[in-house]
Amino acid sequence: MRIQVGLVEDNPRLAQSISTSLRMFDNIELTFIANNGEEAVAKINEYPARVILMDINMPVMNGIEATRIITANHPSVKVVMLTVFDENDKIFESILAGASGYILKDEKPGKIIQAIEEAIEGGAPMSPVIATKALQLLKSMSPEKTVQGGEEFGLTSREFEILNELAGGLSYSQIADKLFVSPKTVRKHIENIYKKLQVHNKIDAVTKAMKYQIIDKKS
Repeated sequence: MRIQVGLVEDNPRLAQSISTSLRMFDNIELTFIANNGEEAVAKINEYPARVILMDINMPVMNGIEATRIITANHPSVKVVMLTVFDENDKIFESILAGASGYILKDEKPGKIIQAIEEAIEGGAPMSPVIATKALQLLKSMSPEKTVQGGEEFGLTSREFEILNELAGGLSYSQIADKLFVSPKTVRKHIENIYKKLQVHNKIDAVTKAMKYQIIDKKS
């Protein structure tokens, strides 16, 4: 089954470049292209999409507000934000709005497709450099926000190991390579981690792990 994808980007040249890349893949069906958030909110009602690649800074309505509306009205739709290096301050705002992932606009086509597939499978795709910056922001949390003593939440030693790799900014495939397991196995472990921590994405998992001081903890 082909994955229906919507693209929201106000730069015509970049929108053309990304759309051309997406059409190279047989498993992707580009159902719509929107120039701003307001247009995306309207088009998702007419043209179905399982994943939306969403720019952040756009006229009329920005990507964060559009994401908030779309995820509220269409809970099954996954939104992956498209970003550039200087938009660090928008990472958490986007996630709070309901975004499932965060990737750089200049990622190679294969990486974009991988992010789309990961979002469909319930993951939280994030470019390594973005993950690193997000985690740096998390680590700058003031000491009084952490909970002393920690809780293990029933995580296994392997789940602790994978959670630490997530906190290091590694992708699913990178974790799989490092631990000599399949990406499918990594995804299953991460699903279990999310359930045990009662979170729904990578950033929330790492945030909670840091809050309860269970990062780097051994079983």
